[in-house]
Amino acid sequence: MKVIDLKDEHEQLYFVCLEDWSREMKEAGDHKEMWYKEMKEKGLRVKLAVDENEKVGGMIEYMPIEYAFAEGADLYFVNCIWVHGYKKGRGNFQKRGMGKALLKAAEEDVKTLGAKGIVAWGISLPFWMKASWFKKHGYKKVDSEKGVILLWKPFTKDAVAPKWIKKKYIPELTPGKVIVTTFLNGQCPAGNIVHERAKRASEEFGGRVIFHTINTSEKEAMLQYGEKDALYIDEKKITTGPPPSYGKIKKLIAKKVKKL
Repeated sequence: MKVIDLKDEHEQLYFVCLEDWSREMKEAGDHKEMWYKEMKEKGLRVKLAVDENEKVGGMIEYMPIEYAFAEGADLYFVNCIWVHGYKKGRGNFQKRGMGKALLKAAEEDVKTLGAKGIVAWGISLPFWMKASWFKKHGYKKVDSEKGVILLWKPFTKDAVAPKWIKKKYIPELTPGKVIVTTFLNGQCPAGNIVHERAKRASEEFGGRVIFHTINTSEKEAMLQYGEKDALYIDEKKITTGPPPSYGKIKKLIAKKVKKL
């Protein structure tokens, strides 16, 4: 196993988070690709883990925190680290040390770039981006927002700890209409899937539903609203992890429409 930089030949695989077998990923559109083309000019880095047969099994994506959903300076932010764990498609690459190797490679890379530390996020649920896993690798908790934990590993004594961007969005309602709002960043295919499903579901209700998208690919928008990827139906924020089905989103909208 070894860690390599993202190559042109692997880009399409990276855009679907190594899940080229997944039907669901096909719903995400080209938002990830468009985001990548913009952010690679701003310092986005992507590395892949490949096995002895040169088969890609894992990936890590990180960028200057100045462009990420956290406040800080002179730090890099890990958007995602993922080792393919499904039997279908590429097969299960977990429990081979790929995640550890990817994280170490990213840390060494950002040190050479002059970063004062590296930042990651994690959750307590035991299926992906586990906060406990980062803690095992020397990361310390510095902030938390509704169960999503911000962690970091400083490299210098003068490094300043990061913090989450706090939620500021207050939905504006329109009498006689249901307002469906998506916050679309482009970075995460899961968020892109939610956006596409909500857009398609909203169209089913004609003029009774107003569909509105707020682009958060720029840091200024994230700071303004305190959101990165999100779905609101009127004033209610919908849980989007994992992405709700098209049918569920349509039912939630329909409940609101019936009350008009």
